[in-house]
Amino acid sequence: MTISEILTMTKNDLQIAGDTFDEYLLNLIAVAQSAIEREGVVIELDSMEDCGLVVMYASYLYRKRASSDPVMPRHLRYALNNRLFSQKTKGGDGS
Repeated sequence: MTISEILTMTKNDLQIAGDTFDEYLLNLIAVAQSAIEREGVVIELDSMEDCGLVVMYASYLYRKRASSDPVMPRHLRYALNNRLFSQKTKGGDGS
């Protein structure tokens, strides 16, 4: 999946129709990828699961800026943990 497709999925998740926020959202997507990798998850852009994880994280970052509750949503934390555990048990992280 390309970054352009991830951008489209993120815009759909956030219900953004235009391209006014594209540059900002692309930055959030990059930040999301870095944050996910910092947690130990190896992102594979050919995996729909991983792309969905990037979309969820980028959407969370977008929504967080307008929220008074900075806590990561439980569904996102579960998805990150499940992906990390899956990679560790399958050796998908190269170790």
